[in-house]
Amino acid sequence: MTTVLERPRTKVKTRSKPVRRYGERPSIAYLFLSPWVVGAVFLTAGPMVWLLYLSFTDYDLFTAPQWVGLDNYVRMLTVDPHFWNAVWATTKFVVISVPAQLIAALGVAMLINRRSRAQGFYRSAFYAPSLLGASVSVALVWRVIFHDWIGHPDRALLALVLLAVWQFGAPMVIFLAGLQQIPQEYYDAAAVDGAGPWRTFLRITVPMLSPVIFFNLVLDTIRAFQVFTGAYVVSNGTGGPSDSTLFYTLYLYEKGFVEFKMGYASAMSWFLLLVIALITALLFRTAKGWVFYSGDES
Repeated sequence: MTTVLERPRTKVKTRSKPVRRYGERPSIAYLFLSPWVVGAVFLTAGPMVWLLYLSFTDYDLFTAPQWVGLDNYVRMLTVDPHFWNAVWATTKFVVISVPAQLIAALGVAMLINRRSRAQGFYRSAFYAPSLLGASVSVALVWRVIFHDWIGHPDRALLALVLLAVWQFGAPMVIFLAGLQQIPQEYYDAAAVDGAGPWRTFLRITVPMLSPVIFFNLVLDTIRAFQVFTGAYVVSNGTGGPSDSTLFYTLYLYEKGFVEFKMGYASAMSWFLLLVIALITALLFRTAKGWVFYSGDES
């Protein structure tokens, strides 16, 4: 009996390609991020630093800035009466318009939150004012419609509030998206337990929709503090009558581009930035007590 001795096979070593792990080439990410980084530095951060410097100077756009220290801030807070009129008019506008707009947006979103062929049409129709409301042409039409109000100090601001509430399309679309994410099982269980529409709204819809409500609240508050076009057109650039529509941004524009007191306007812009940042921080602080996220056991 013969045996055949097999030749031992040699294991051929193959060179495997190195596996490139996620994040090993951050230079590619930096390359794609570079346009936004350049824009943030030169179009946002750079102008902000320059405005901060100008806020401590006397600058009229035509001559070199002259350092005056805190003089602009002192005059703004202690001497200028129109400044506080602008703060008061803007505060009233924010306090009235933001809740009213959110209520209107949520109400309409709940009405059209039904599966139907016309839902797309209604959503587009109600969103259209948000695209047109900031235009000069709509503000001119608004001035004609509310001509009797605009001439009265107690009702001129209300006309601008109605213009802002009319532009509820953007928060409405966000509310509608949030409503469609609430499971139908919750409403079915509430119906079995005998809960009425109002109790169901308070116990299910509002808690489940609280992150969306908070998101819209922050965005609308920031947007309301920066309102300009409607006040400028409706009041013909004066903020009247009796400074009732002299919003903060309108007065800032008047100081910077009408009176050419750019140093003073820069101080006003930084004051507005700090106020908005403070109010936003307060909203985030209070959100811990009423905003509920999915998976939050509390």
